Amino acid sequence: MKRLLSLLLLTFLSLPLAAAPPGAEINLDIGTPPVILVKHTLAQRSSRLVYFYDPGIIGLANDGMIKLRDGSRLNLSQRQIAEKLIDQENPDRNSLIYAIAEGNGGQQLEPVARAAQVKRWKEQFHSGWWVEDEQGNWSQKP
Repeated sequence: MKRLLSLLLLTFLSLPLAAAPPGAEINLDIGTPPVILVKHTLAQRSSRLVYFYDPGIIGLANDGMIKLRDGSRLNLSQRQIAEKLIDQENPDRNSLIYAIAEGNGGQQLEPVARAAQVKRWKEQFHSGWWVEDEQGNWSQKP
């Protein structure tokens, strides 16, 4: 019985709290369990990514994903680490966007959630880190 109640509670907590009306802004800080879980995973990885952000090895692509920007200064082992971090980070970023859309009312809101989250990532990106523009050119964030 306890197990059933726990399952029902978990199911209830994962439901959207309220559907976002058409044209409304997406709540990027919605606290559904899937959003919290993915944000926690992203936060745990962030300190390892900084090691590659600071020297400009990786950067924020125009679509909000992380890209290898300049791997020429990496030895094989470092390059493998950077690529593994990117391979872990990008699916989690997509999962976060998916979870935010679900939490705000459903997958039809995914394009709006994606645009809002990419904008936030660009704003949160540190000065001096590399960002890709719409044409695919890289520049350091002022």
